[in-house]
Amino acid sequence: MRLQIFIRNWRQNVSAELEGFVHDLMTGTFKRKCLRVFSLALMLAALSLFLAPPAHADRVKDLASLASVRANQLLGYGLVVGLEGTGDGADLSVTASSMKAILGRLGVNIDGSMGDFDQAATGKLDVKNVAAVMVTAELPGFSKPGQRIDVNVSAIGKAKSLRGGNLILTSLRGVDGQVYALAQGPLTATGVREEAAASRVTLGVPTAARIPNGAIVERTVPTPFENAEYLVMNVHVSDFSTTNSIVNAINQTFGSGVAEAIDGTSISIRSPANPSQRVAFMSEIENLNVTPGEPPARVIVNSRTGTVVISRNVKVTAAAVAHGTISVMIAATNEVSQPAPFAGGAAAPVQNADVAVQEDKNPMFLFQPGVDLRQIVDAVNQVGATPSALIAILEALKSSGSLRAELVVI
Repeated sequence: MRLQIFIRNWRQNVSAELEGFVHDLMTGTFKRKCLRVFSLALMLAALSLFLAPPAHADRVKDLASLASVRANQLLGYGLVVGLEGTGDGADLSVTASSMKAILGRLGVNIDGSMGDFDQAATGKLDVKNVAAVMVTAELPGFSKPGQRIDVNVSAIGKAKSLRGGNLILTSLRGVDGQVYALAQGPLTATGVREEAAASRVTLGVPTAARIPNGAIVERTVPTPFENAEYLVMNVHVSDFSTTNSIVNAINQTFGSGVAEAIDGTSISIRSPANPSQRVAFMSEIENLNVTPGEPPARVIVNSRTGTVVISRNVKVTAAAVAHGTISVMIAATNEVSQPAPFAGGAAAPVQNADVAVQEDKNPMFLFQPGVDLRQIVDAVNQVGATPSALIAILEALKSSGSLRAELVVI
């Protein structure tokens, strides 16, 4: 009885659903519902494509940088003291003169009668524990007074090693002659030089050293970042495609006309006047995803090490290549020619030479039109070409006009 009631109710529900479906189909409600669902699916798909970062995209901060955020080179002259007899000694007069000037500013007078007697006796002031050095540093953009930067110290005289030395207070000047930092502190030298019993061992470069955080910034470099209406970004590698992609990405995000390309390297960007808003604005621009342009076809050859780097876009037109080497071997044999008995002559040395010429039988390989990088490498590897042979092949292909790439030899 219960089963019959369940079946009857199920049939009534199915009939009601069928009648509703038919009613919707007849009145067009079903069609509108389907169109609504289909439109919603398309909107979701488009939104997901818009939010997803493009394939092989790079951030703007990895492709370009602000022109106002640039580093500045600093240079100074100083003295390193505390060396263990490896300084300039008496052979470099500028070291002694600098030492006299520093001691004079500190109230120490070495130009008295005793100093004159010593100089008259020796002729030179011997300072074996002091070395004259050049101090260089790089002042990053937006550096403020009180911040520390690294410095490099290099000997300019006859000092043998700067290991264990200490740099005396040195002024670091910019190209305008103004002092931008002051350097001082113990040196960190990785090179080692040891001498004993007419033997010498040198590891690294002992006459060059560094002082991490060895200079304190004393002056800021004026930049147009705070007051300029337009900011300029420079692309690291000049490329019209990359520049155009960055401009399009900025205008699509912040509105048309915000960014304009000046040339293949520079981009002008209209920025907010408020400094805080300007910093936030540049932060958003730096994190935009941009697809850079394809680099030009280029082959880099290092003739000293035999290293060859071929970019992905290198193509070769139809060409036949055969590369072989000729080996010439000369073997000399020294013999003694004995004179005949009772000839009265002495034995004479005779040198015999065997000359042999051998030419390797390397097969010729053929490049079809439009050959890509993988086929070039496979063809060269099949004939067993060495790096020097590969360089010769690439130079010959470039000279013949078959290599569709820029050949750079460093």
